[in-house]
Amino acid sequence: MAFMDTQPAPLGDIDGLDPYAAFRVDATREIIALLRELNETGSPVQLSAPGGAHMSTVIWSVDVTGHRISMRAEPDDPQLSQLIDANEATAVAYLEAVKLQFDVNDLVLVRGARACALQARMPQAMHRFQRRQAFRVRPQMRTAPTAVMRHPAMPDMQLALRVLDVSIGGCSLLLPDDVPPLAAGGQVRGVVFELSPDAHFVATLQVHHVTSIRPDATGVRLGCEFVRLGADHERMLQRYIDQTQKRHRLLSLS
Repeated sequence: MAFMDTQPAPLGDIDGLDPYAAFRVDATREIIALLRELNETGSPVQLSAPGGAHMSTVIWSVDVTGHRISMRAEPDDPQLSQLIDANEATAVAYLEAVKLQFDVNDLVLVRGARACALQARMPQAMHRFQRRQAFRVRPQMRTAPTAVMRHPAMPDMQLALRVLDVSIGGCSLLLPDDVPPLAAGGQVRGVVFELSPDAHFVATLQVHHVTSIRPDATGVRLGCEFVRLGADHERMLQRYIDQTQKRHRLLSLS
């Protein structure tokens, strides 16, 4: 699923159904966390009004009690008055490989002694689009995430394979040397993933390739794709990827 950078995705309902429901975030706590991360990272936010007005800004503050957000505003920007007149806009921003999209309403310009701010009502929902091929995360070693399955050729053999990396579209697993090989091209059903206490789900895997990790390493890497991952499981996986990305960023700064 590819979207033009900074351009809002068309999220209109089709026959009364939201085709992007799997990417929708309704939980208030999660919305606040994402807004705060945009604020803390100073990530650019692109506002687009229905009439065509657009403006780049950043989130200055998140008022949880008042259910409002404040964004930077340049009073001389000719697009600002058009945004305020429209009283609504679509916001698009990026956190690493995740594209966020949400509506902002009740736009008000607040003038201060030294600066101006564009205030809006806190969004009640967001959409999060993980770029499928853009980013894979490597789980931290101490968490030891695993994928538990039955060997396709030997149903009586249960395997607990280490998860080397994971993305929204697939994963890599470590198959030890002392385990009978798995052939590329086959499917493995009923794989139980235990990535973290908050990220565990059952999936079907399509094994695309079997490769060596490095000459002196034991075992091989299984490159797998998730087959028709359910909406709830995809949301859970997205949250796990986001949290892992955030931990990696914090570790790199320490």
